[in-house]
Amino acid sequence: MQASLLTSQTRKVKKPVSVVFHVTNNHTCLGNGLLMLAAYSGHADLTTTLLAKGADPNRVNDNGQSPLAGAVFKNELEVIRRLIAGGANPRLGTPTAIQTARIFKREDVLEILGATEDDVKEPLPTMPGPPH
Repeated sequence: MQASLLTSQTRKVKKPVSVVFHVTNNHTCLGNGLLMLAAYSGHADLTTTLLAKGADPNRVNDNGQSPLAGAVFKNELEVIRRLIAGGANPRLGTPTAIQTARIFKREDVLEILGATEDDVKEPLPTMPGPPH
């Protein structure tokens, strides 16, 4: 990635500078890594790039959610396929990607995730409700 150094007076490019960021497994204050943000936002090409650069597809955020479960929640089918191809575990996190697909009755996604009969029979986690 390149950035340009500008002088405040002339606003002309003085000298190009190469900038290297170690972005693959950095995370926000909520524990959302760039892969989670890309997956949740439906950026399939960026998801693939981050995976190729070493982003961990099985890193959960501070709420125990995986990038794959985030993509399932947002129904980002191409991202789901790319995460699975990149080694994402559909049984990781709370809720898992498989449980998320079951909650939203996404039979097509369950097939992509490779859900088994045992996965479908497993009790779903209790979802938090409104305060009493």
